[in-house]
Amino acid sequence: MDLIDKHIISRSTSAIRCLPLNSDFYKDIQISGLSAEQVFNLRGRYISKKIFKLKNAQEVEIHFLWLIKIGVLRREVDGQGLTSKVRLTPLGRLVLENDQNLPNQKASFFELVKHSLYRFFLLP
Repeated sequence: MDLIDKHIISRSTSAIRCLPLNSDFYKDIQISGLSAEQVFNLRGRYISKKIFKLKNAQEVEIHFLWLIKIGVLRREVDGQGLTSKVRLTPLGRLVLENDQNLPNQKASFFELVKHSLYRFFLLP
């Protein structure tokens, strides 16, 4: 953990806490990759925070892209190249190992605002 900047750990922790994906999602992507469409279709299992009303799989994909950008997720690779499925990165595993209940924790109002600003300024 000394090799990973504390700011990176903090941002990753905050992102996991602020997004609607719950611990079942993170446990399942450690075993096998999941696509945005699969998560959307099983949103009762993978989406736990009620403030998020996902309308389609594209909204799940936007959350995936953010987690990829900050280094928590990566695209799964098969014999043909990148797929639509995602998996945890070593950083994602490290953050979740430190606090396995992290995805189910509520973010504070300040944390949600800070996270939204990060996403607004850092996403294309």
